[in-house]
Amino acid sequence: MWTLPIFTKNASTESAASSNGHGLIELRGVQKSYKTAVGDYPALKGIDLEINAGEFVSVIGKSGSGKTTLINMITGIDRPSSGEVWVHGTPVHTLRESQMARWRGKNLGIVFQFFQLLPIISVVENIMLPMDFCNSYPLRERQARAMHLLDLVGLADHALKLPTALSGGQQQRVAIARSLVNDPSILLADEPTGNLDTASSTDVMSIFDKLHKDGRTIVMVTHSDEIAQHASRIIRMRDGKIVSDERRAA
Repeated sequence: MWTLPIFTKNASTESAASSNGHGLIELRGVQKSYKTAVGDYPALKGIDLEINAGEFVSVIGKSGSGKTTLINMITGIDRPSSGEVWVHGTPVHTLRESQMARWRGKNLGIVFQFFQLLPIISVVENIMLPMDFCNSYPLRERQARAMHLLDLVGLADHALKLPTALSGGQQQRVAIARSLVNDPSILLADEPTGNLDTASSTDVMSIFDKLHKDGRTIVMVTHSDEIAQHASRIIRMRDGKIVSDERRAA
């Protein structure tokens, strides 16, 4: 087993959000429609949502419920057709494409279902990429930081391997290490266990549980009721709308 220390959160931006009376993440009247051959398809229908610092939120729903579109609004991977998205006090819906990637790299950690690791560079080089892109740590410190995170997820011995030499569960643990490399206070995960077996899913959720305990804000999309139970708050979606929002006792 491995242990995860308390990470330093971005206190200034969390304080700014709190002082304005808003959550760390806020969606206001968000609608999203996609053009299709048979007309516009409404993926989100007037979403209002506030998530506070330190919450662990699961967003659950069947395929087509809008849960992935919702998380894509928060990350800026997609844009709302109307409404507003605020993260860390930043109006994400107004950012230009030239601003978005750098803002995302500095403020968010993102974990995808299919890992999104570059297959032609080593595991440790994959983890270093966000630091290189955002110039977030001195060059001489980047490899040591990447190795530290690999050690935290129990994979330091695999640092020089290509991602394709690892199992799916190991690749997802690498992806989690990469998502933490710029020390974001918000971690967003889209079906992080959806491509894993039961044992690997348990390992991955153990990491998320520890990160939440250490104060990380986590928003996780899942289709699994069992996985959703790890969260302190469960939001259920259906047909582009939030149909329930349950806060659970710690």
